[in-house]
Amino acid sequence: MLLAAVASGALGAAALAQKAQSTQGNAATPVAPPTAPAQRPAGTQEERKAPGFTPVTDQRLANPEARNWLMYRRTYDGQAFSPLDQVNAGNVAELVPVWTFSTGVIEGHQSPPIVNDGVMYVTTPQAQVIALDARTGDVLWRYRRELPEDLTQLHPTNRGVALYGDRVYVATVDCFLVALDAKTGKEVWAQKVEDYQKGHYMTLAPLVARGKVMVGGSGGEFGVRGFVAGFDADSGKEAWRTYTIPGPGEPGHDTWKQGGWQTGGGSIWITGSYDPQLNLAYWGTGNAAPWMGDARPGDNLHTSSVVAINPDDGKIRNHHQYHWNDSWDWDEVSAPILINVEHNGRSIPSLVHPARDGYLWQLERRADSIRFVSGIPFVQQDVFAKLDPETGRPVYNENRKPRLDQKVEFCPSLWGGKDWPPAAYNPQTKLLYVPANENLCGSLTGHRMDHVPGQLFLGAGLEDIGMSLRPGADHIGELQAWDLSTNKKVWSHPFKDSQLWGPVLTTGGGLVFMGGTNDRMFRAFDAKSGKVLWQIRTNSGVTGVPSSFEVDGTQYIAVQSGWGVDAQRMQDSLKNIDPVRFKSDVPQGGVVWVFALRQRAQQALR
Repeated sequence: MLLAAVASGALGAAALAQKAQSTQGNAATPVAPPTAPAQRPAGTQEERKAPGFTPVTDQRLANPEARNWLMYRRTYDGQAFSPLDQVNAGNVAELVPVWTFSTGVIEGHQSPPIVNDGVMYVTTPQAQVIALDARTGDVLWRYRRELPEDLTQLHPTNRGVALYGDRVYVATVDCFLVALDAKTGKEVWAQKVEDYQKGHYMTLAPLVARGKVMVGGSGGEFGVRGFVAGFDADSGKEAWRTYTIPGPGEPGHDTWKQGGWQTGGGSIWITGSYDPQLNLAYWGTGNAAPWMGDARPGDNLHTSSVVAINPDDGKIRNHHQYHWNDSWDWDEVSAPILINVEHNGRSIPSLVHPARDGYLWQLERRADSIRFVSGIPFVQQDVFAKLDPETGRPVYNENRKPRLDQKVEFCPSLWGGKDWPPAAYNPQTKLLYVPANENLCGSLTGHRMDHVPGQLFLGAGLEDIGMSLRPGADHIGELQAWDLSTNKKVWSHPFKDSQLWGPVLTTGGGLVFMGGTNDRMFRAFDAKSGKVLWQIRTNSGVTGVPSSFEVDGTQYIAVQSGWGVDAQRMQDSLKNIDPVRFKSDVPQGGVVWVFALRQRAQQALR
């Protein structure tokens, strides 16, 4: 996955620590609406009794209570839909902050506030986990992992925890899986997953299914070999490890025509989705390494693909490759959303993926296969000449395919039509909501490069990476709503002067919540029309995953505001294109924001 890269430089743990604020972030600030925030006494690092902790079972993960947000996208299907409807299109204008909490850490805060019966768990850059009273913001405990001084963090972030039994699981940037006691924050065990000195690291929230805690490794830019690994939730013992790049004798190995599979990329960046009926977990995989496809001929399975893995034994049962011999850094790391879509008179159990390659893909999930259904562009795309109607395999415009020793231009840019921020689906409106980036194009110039463990293996230098606006472009970011049964865009909301890096939440109240813009706003949209119904300016840009939960009869909306990583790197690139239009820097610093309706908020603070 590109870090445009690497343009803002790789940050080591020591450098981050020097830039981070102190532990004053332990203080929660309840907001007494509509007056100025009231100050509470600073919290401490001492343990406090967690309110009403409830063990998380397989049954609860499969059918979570409406009041809770127990995993990355709330449910295994990845729809990011909360059925709560106390906050709705008619009253969302009365939404006010109830409390805020400063994490004391800079860089990209991307994890959802995960809530289990009144206990909130958030993660931050630097591998911290914080447990909060979800009603008041009081600190229950904080876990800080000591990171090695020589750690290089290309993506200094963390995307959340997994809950199972009475434990909290977090994947760390130094490539450990850590189990914590959910009540106290004490470390139960820490299992090494891979060697960070070779370029491996982890930023995803783990996925738990049938007693297995599943994680995947990042690091494709270092020429590592991607994998998904499953660990026993109780003991931490590794149960299986499956590489996304097939080795000798494995199906797909012959798609690496001239070797290179050991350093081929295919990283796992984002939490998978899961179908309990098929007992298959679906994972999006990253780009191939190095970037230029003519340096590694062949389709290069299973890069830029979705793979279906059985959590019991780790075997890859099925796969679909979105684009072969990836040469654009269009890794497809977002897991597909599981949706039953009405198509040509029948309901299809689908995998839906608005992709970095700029196409909206619909696939049919089966026990024995993944079948192509449809693929249409949702942003301007000049690389695919057409798709095979049976398989979905793209035919390329060869003059738009980057290669060695030649500059090639293409649309969308290497950040794609939609990067990692996940889309959402509302089963009531039957619309898919996509945080897209339109009108951005890119260029690459490739060079041959030898692989050195622990060093970047891009096949291009910073000076070889370009980004531009399409002539006449009147906006960049665009929240889109799609009817999947017709493959038609129902509405869109453009952002004239900002890119869009906002994960999406949709609710039973007919709302869509999203941040992701450089004006620091967090917004609520009417889910049917796209009209902006409410917005608030936060301390920083919102690239965190929003969630919704209920405590004592009050519905809350929660999100972390904390700009950084690729959102800031794209901001830097836009400033280079047009320093007048895109001159503003976005302040950094992580803060958890929790909102409720004004009357409910006043009651909650009593």
